Amino acid sequence: MIKVFIPEISRFLGIIIRMFYNEHNPPHFHAIYNEFEVEIDIRTMEILKGQLPKKVYNLVIEWAIEHRAELMIDWELMRNESQPNPIKPLV
Repeated sequence: MIKVFIPEISRFLGIIIRMFYNEHNPPHFHAIYNEFEVEIDIRTMEILKGQLPKKVYNLVIEWAIEHRAELMIDWELMRNESQPNPIKPLV
């Protein structure tokens, strides 16, 4: 069995933020909370796929807007198969 490393970008309040190597466009990240998972477009903050409870979604969006530039840098790093930088959690 081959294990795939999926980098964790940030973690806060039980929410895990990840990106995958060589992902499809548009630039996006994954947010996981319990059994919920979404893909969120970094540029528009729209949900591309999945769902989160509203309160959790609002926290993720607040965090993502604050760190949009860092998310885009990590997106480019991941597209070039480089290790992403950790991003501070929501405080």
